[in-house]
Amino acid sequence: MDSDELMLTVRITVAERALLRQLAQGHRSDLSEVVADGLLDILPTLHGTARAYRLLAALSEPAPCALTVWLPAPLADLLVPAADQVALATGVRLGSGSSMLGAALRLWLAQDPQLLADHLDLMHAGRSSSLVAA
Repeated sequence: MDSDELMLTVRITVAERALLRQLAQGHRSDLSEVVADGLLDILPTLHGTARAYRLLAALSEPAPCALTVWLPAPLADLLVPAADQVALATGVRLGSGSSMLGAALRLWLAQDPQLLADHLDLMHAGRSSSLVAA
């Protein structure tokens, strides 16, 4: 752990956790790195009321698994203003950075797995080739 990283715990489903593991394995990285990359991928797309409601919907499905990740502090700091934007658009406060991270992560993971792997490839200039088969 670097001193400029924060530990956050999120709730996800078993299937989401398995997908994260596949993505991490396919990109020779750890879960925290994939979560950080996913957050970088999804946060810029979260503008607007429709996306804010999709974030809230991502939290409505039960998520039995707790996942603890380490995020760079500057990235974790973006969670609060993002949660504020959701509150402005919907009138619903998410309550914590972990809630915002969980919603964003679950929304990101709801995309096509190959698209996620392709986005990770682009972010890492082809460091890996594709999603690892389960």
